[in-house]
Amino acid sequence: MPRCIHVLNGPNLNRLGKREPEVYGRTTLAEVEAMCRAEAGGDEVVFRQTNHEGQLVDWIHDAIDSEAAGLIINPAGLTFRSIPVLDALKMVKAPIIELHISNIHRREAIYHQSLVSTVATAVIAGLGARGYATAMRAMRDMLDA
Repeated sequence: MPRCIHVLNGPNLNRLGKREPEVYGRTTLAEVEAMCRAEAGGDEVVFRQTNHEGQLVDWIHDAIDSEAAGLIINPAGLTFRSIPVLDALKMVKAPIIELHISNIHRREAIYHQSLVSTVATAVIAGLGARGYATAMRAMRDMLDA
């Protein structure tokens, strides 16, 4: 029976491929989605992006209510300041992978303290867009274990 894995993306990730390519690369969000679906095997993927904090919280609630098998989340800038996102993630019973395209620990100090990491099962950072495929493989491995 296929499982459902939610992949949620926060602000400005719709600009992938255009925004600071020296930091985030040239891969578009549509290409990232295709990578996730290719790595999902027989599992269902719910892939979403929003520039709005409340929408991201609502989608985390959707993942909870639909009993998603796992959650991969790149909250982008909300990683470091969003108590509502953190509080929503605290309710998730499934494994959570926090994902960042850049290595947040090699960037400015404001990016070093992730609120999301306090509730994440695992963290992937600095692999570029291919980190999404890595996250999907890791999630499937966790769910299979």
